[in-house]
Amino acid sequence: MSVSSVSSLAADQSVCAPLPVLGRDVTVPLVTGGEVTYAALDYAASAPALQRVWDDVAAYAPYYGSVHRGAGYLSQLSTDLFENARKTVAAFLDCRADDQLVFTRSTTDSLNLLAAALPADCQVFVFETEHHASLLPWRDARVTYLDAPRTPAAAVATLERALADRDPHGPALVCVTGASNVTGEIWPVRELAAAAHAHGARIVLDAAQLAPHHPVSVRDLDVDWVAFSGHKLYAPFGSGVLAGRADWLREADPYLAGGGASRKVTRRTDGGVDVEWHETAARHEAGSPNVIGAYAIASACKALTEAGFDTLVARERHLIDTVRAGLAEVPEVRVLSLFGDDAPRVGVISFVVDGWNSSHFAAALSAEYGIGVRDGLFCAHPLVRTLLGSDPHTQGECGAPEAAPGEKSLNAIRVSFGAGTPDEHVERFVGAVRELVRDGARWNYRTEDGRCVPAT
Repeated sequence: MSVSSVSSLAADQSVCAPLPVLGRDVTVPLVTGGEVTYAALDYAASAPALQRVWDDVAAYAPYYGSVHRGAGYLSQLSTDLFENARKTVAAFLDCRADDQLVFTRSTTDSLNLLAAALPADCQVFVFETEHHASLLPWRDARVTYLDAPRTPAAAVATLERALADRDPHGPALVCVTGASNVTGEIWPVRELAAAAHAHGARIVLDAAQLAPHHPVSVRDLDVDWVAFSGHKLYAPFGSGVLAGRADWLREADPYLAGGGASRKVTRRTDGGVDVEWHETAARHEAGSPNVIGAYAIASACKALTEAGFDTLVARERHLIDTVRAGLAEVPEVRVLSLFGDDAPRVGVISFVVDGWNSSHFAAALSAEYGIGVRDGLFCAHPLVRTLLGSDPHTQGECGAPEAAPGEKSLNAIRVSFGAGTPDEHVERFVGAVRELVRDGARWNYRTEDGRCVPAT
């Protein structure tokens, strides 16, 4: 299934139960007294580990050994586990036969690796709407930053105009998100890939927010590379993925120089050192590989595939509708959006509340209701400031004065959820928003180390 077709899922599919995740029974204290089961609604930052992932990692842990570096049984087992994880993730992404899949630390690490592998004089095109992980790595390239589009069609048209004006003879790369970490809106990836290729450019997909919610097919979307993080895919064990075309990766210097990336090292007669680097994914995996992180990602990929994305998407659509309908009943709430209410989206929703400082509001949700959301600019400062209509040089913080009715907020609140979120958590969130706006916070809050916390 392609990204472009995710909105056409049958609305009458049965809604499944949430996938079991760690922490689902954790209780937290409330400033008003007592405890409540914690509602983790910050999946866009880091999703909890699937119970399946945790169980698989725990079962393997006693057999942990060095990868690609030992003749012993545990080393051989760990090496097989690591390489089989690579195959599992490549299948999850529907990679082409000659693609390379490199295990990294995160989406940020993956895109910085690709940035280090760009050919000389490469032009890069990136929308201002990107997360900083995909907005900032291209410091050594010629970068064109594109303004935020207001429709998917405008995104494609903006990119086509920019590519038409580029130097047609040199290499070029387009970087685009699959789903916004601010609005949750799904981008027209296949159409952007077609535009890139029509103008002789390549494209990398930041799937950090898309892969946990929808199937991502490298073949179907026709992207050249895809990057995502384990910690957003229910596998928070310090690993990420960059998968795609092998040529630029094979021709670039190793991202890190060291053991594992080198195939042969010899001393020269002049006292120097000659190095023969691997041409496989190992070229960019120097050091002892994070086999547990790679295995965790593979386990999560299997769990999501077995659960069935059609069912998972249908259930998440139900959660999205619940939150959006609840927020729409509160006149003081404004949901942030680029593409409008009808755009297909994942479970990420950002909003502001008229008359409230967003950090204060988020702190009250935590302290008084046991609900964890995020406030701020979400490592996507240009996009959030564009959506807020605020001065791009300002920065919201907990200590900033509350916005008076009609004034522009300096930051926003983000609620995000996924396959492990119970209905009760989103229902509690909607009720808490309604109560806070109606009755006000029951506690005073202050700034401490840059955070809003209940004042003693």
